[in-house]
Amino acid sequence: MSALWIAHVKVIDAEAYGKYAALAGPAIAKHGGVFLARGGRYLQLEGNDRPRNVVARFPSFEAAVACYQSPDYQAALVHAKGASERDLMVLEES
Repeated sequence: MSALWIAHVKVIDAEAYGKYAALAGPAIAKHGGVFLARGGRYLQLEGNDRPRNVVARFPSFEAAVACYQSPDYQAALVHAKGASERDLMVLEES
């Protein structure tokens, strides 16, 4: 079964976050991840509003977790910490 990364992000430092994005994209692709949505129009109906929303599909739950734990993604993540407020989850599709 495939799995989704679902991220809700508030960017605080656009320059640093841009470095994260430049490194994260290739790391995600390396693990079979494909972006379904990055930014774009949205309407927050409940909960905390974060203006950047991202959804990526991976071939499996394990691939999604392995991507997050990979050295490539962790190197990217260094640039997001302090440059953003983020919630990220992995959801197995059913």
